[in-house]
Amino acid sequence: QVQLVESGGGLVQPGGSLRLSCVYSGSISSVNVLGWYRKAPGKERELVARIRSPSNTNYADSVKGRFTISRDNSERTLYLQMNSLKPEDTAVYYCNYAEIYGSYNSWGQGTQVTVSS
Repeated sequence: QVQLVESGGGLVQPGGSLRLSCVYSGSISSVNVLGWYRKAPGKERELVARIRSPSNTNYADSVKGRFTISRDNSERTLYLQMNSLKPEDTAVYYCNYAEIYGSYNSWGQGTQVTVSS
């Protein structure tokens, strides 16, 4: 079992920045991928970014150049630095853990990000 706890969401003005954190614990596979997903009202949950290693990352086109995903394996923490935020970034952001050579995956409880003036 893997547990994930997100933090760092909040209300920010357009153009502002936020950094989300996700602390993961439990039985962590040595081969895994961590990701951030988001779900806005009336929309499907979508991938924002995911990371296997610092040189192996993927981003949604809508956030490329504005968001940066990183991970600190020693602290078991996943980060999402969000800059130049737009109202359309408003959503609940979820942290996800998935085993690459297995079917197990786990979700955090989500953290609300609201971009509004």
